[in-house]
Amino acid sequence: MTSFRSIGSRRSLLATTVLLATLAAGFGAVVGPASGQTQGIDRSVVPLAADAPERYVVQPGDTLWDISARFLRDPWYWPEVWYVNPQVANPHLIYPGDVLALIWVDGRPRLVLERGGPLRLSPRVRAEPLSEAIHAIPYDRIAAFMSRPTVLAKEQVVGAPYVVRGRDDRLISATGDDLYVRRFGRPQPGSRHNVYNVGAELRDPDDGNVLGYQGLFTAQADVTRPGDPVTVRIVSSARETLEGDILLPDVVDVPMDFIPRPPPAQVAGSIMSVVDERSVVAENDILIINRGSRHGLKPGHVLAIWEAGQQVRDRTKHRESGKVELPDERNGLFMVFKTFDRMSYGLALEASREIHVGDTVRAP
Repeated sequence: MTSFRSIGSRRSLLATTVLLATLAAGFGAVVGPASGQTQGIDRSVVPLAADAPERYVVQPGDTLWDISARFLRDPWYWPEVWYVNPQVANPHLIYPGDVLALIWVDGRPRLVLERGGPLRLSPRVRAEPLSEAIHAIPYDRIAAFMSRPTVLAKEQVVGAPYVVRGRDDRLISATGDDLYVRRFGRPQPGSRHNVYNVGAELRDPDDGNVLGYQGLFTAQADVTRPGDPVTVRIVSSARETLEGDILLPDVVDVPMDFIPRPPPAQVAGSIMSVVDERSVVAENDILIINRGSRHGLKPGHVLAIWEAGQQVRDRTKHRESGKVELPDERNGLFMVFKTFDRMSYGLALEASREIHVGDTVRAP
């Protein structure tokens, strides 16, 4: 069976190619570098970073998001600055060692690739493997979570096939054991499924409704016989499988063609859970929020993370009142990569300070 990693790499590379090809269609001729054009530059159109370099050498491990952050104050503006020579039939893929140059076209900033000369104007054969090309965002982190999620949406759990009994009346099953599963419909013989133990409820802090559950991956199982119940056999086991555990298809359903961008409307929610129950969130950690597709969120939407201001006592001699509400402080950026009706999974793209459960998310 083809691994998700290889599929994800191909899909992400295709997404990058499509993105660059689309952007190429509307751009005019390339002109000189930023230092060579001082007239007619409109720096307000796209928010360039104050210390944006004129050139940058792509490094292993870079992503388009990381690179864009070097040039732009808000990295989600990257579709506004990428430039591809429309004469090149097969648009560029970006590799470590490539040089990106910041130039100006009709007063607007553009990023172009330099390969073996000031500007690349003709196609060249690329010998490096496609897997070494730069991805838009760190897909590996998303793939690792989505292949075996530790948080399950309510929609995934309600109505899911479940283990009614282990063969030979086993209460605990492991590799090589057969399970009898109900509510399975008509699965394809030989199809593989992941088995999860459904844990604690995940409730919306706004209204207390259950939006999801903590999920614990226990095993992978293949369908061996249809019917009611369906018979499955455990082919690999991470821990014991119990009666009541649910089965989900071993398929990672995450689009790889999204572009990080702000949502079109105002959205405000809260972080409900941090994967692995980390107390301190770092970049590329997975977060779960209490907003989803019904609130207009889609994969690729970027939200700012805010820490609520504390209420403190005014202890100064000439205080005006006993208590002061400190302002909220922005402490990171969050990008949605999977939505459900009322909750979403997302990736912490930036974490300038500690991020906690209960922090709010808003349109940036």
